[in-house]
Amino acid sequence: MERREYFGTSGIRERVGEGLTADLALNVGRALADDADRVVVGRDPRESGTFLLDALAAGLAECGCEVVDLGPAATPTVARSVAWRDADAGVSVTASHNPSEYNGLKLWQPSGQAFDTPMQEEIVERLVTEEFDYAAWDETGGRREWPGARERHVAAVVDAVDVDPADAPSVVVDLGNGAGTASVDALVELGCDVETLNAQPDGRFPGRPSEPTAANCESLCDLVASSDADLGLAHDGDADRMMAVTGDGAFVAGDALLAVFAQAFAGEGDTVAAPVDTSLLVDDALADVGADLVHTRVGDVYVAERAAEDDVVFGGEPSGAWIFPGETLCPDGPLAAAKLVELVANGPALGERLAALDRYPIRRDSREVADKSAVMDRVRDAVHDAYDDVDTLDGVRVDLGDAWFLLRPSGTEPIVRVTAEARSEERADEVFAEAEQLLDEAV
Repeated sequence: MERREYFGTSGIRERVGEGLTADLALNVGRALADDADRVVVGRDPRESGTFLLDALAAGLAECGCEVVDLGPAATPTVARSVAWRDADAGVSVTASHNPSEYNGLKLWQPSGQAFDTPMQEEIVERLVTEEFDYAAWDETGGRREWPGARERHVAAVVDAVDVDPADAPSVVVDLGNGAGTASVDALVELGCDVETLNAQPDGRFPGRPSEPTAANCESLCDLVASSDADLGLAHDGDADRMMAVTGDGAFVAGDALLAVFAQAFAGEGDTVAAPVDTSLLVDDALADVGADLVHTRVGDVYVAERAAEDDVVFGGEPSGAWIFPGETLCPDGPLAAAKLVELVANGPALGERLAALDRYPIRRDSREVADKSAVMDRVRDAVHDAYDDVDTLDGVRVDLGDAWFLLRPSGTEPIVRVTAEARSEERADEVFAEAEQLLDEAV
């Protein structure tokens, strides 16, 4: 098999029938079985997930690995079930927030952490050489279901928070036609009055696009605003992400929600991990409680790697992936939903918490490019020639003192993302235009 970049920032993710085929899923199963005796598998509601999961399971069993099949399941349910079933690894067949024509394979360790870079490289090497350790005819692996996975996940979420049912808020949950029903079950058990939106699992995502952005969650905002709900919550297709809406129907920007979580769960001397595109408001929120922010590469894999270290009490991405290392190292949308409900139940309300934060104008855009690697090479050369404080941890981040900008290639799509932030609207526009001009010239 040819060598290519199989793994992006969130596992293997490609268009079905093009970069991602049953053949690839079969070989990933074979490759993974080399280091595993038991593997947990599950999938989001996408139609293509059925045959991809079957192919994956066949490759695992063919090489002697026992397969624990959760069927349709949220990605955090799969990740957490690796330890619960005493397995060696887990695989979610999901493209998460991507459109329905995509699917993917995300690999999990028993800790709940996604496969790190060295582990991914081992899988890629086996995919390239196609040197698999096939089992004898009478030593192949079996495949069995575990119908109790969601219930175990719900119980874990409920146990992780402290909510007096008398104070539990009224919540609208937009599941986005995805796999996040564990979130609803957990909130009901906590005593919340729950109304659902787009609750029917459907991999075509007819209710709204899978990614829970402000533009895609307008119906949720309208419903919360026109009801007595205290809070709105939204998941993506596999429920590893969670975004929120205040009681008056305002969508909460990811950086602001990250700041709320960070300030609530970090204290004096603690560290919070977040990617290089995180707003300055998170730094300021943490400074108020004596905690620090450490930057990582963009992607929950990298946030989780840093969150695995003892000094980190919380990790998150503005895209909606939240990691509570005391519970699990996977982004867990239902857990994040329950944690936010806990904060609201114990006061103050989400809107009040947001009002107490500083706000800085941040600009974000994406540009489709034909060759993102070549474009980024040209950007990197130009930036090093023109600026002094340059960070190339992930993409190119330039610190201008009173502002910063970042040009970074997507790990899953042929695009370059542009981000800029300053302490005034005029300066933010100026810096953003500066960054876009750099990209224009590189393209």
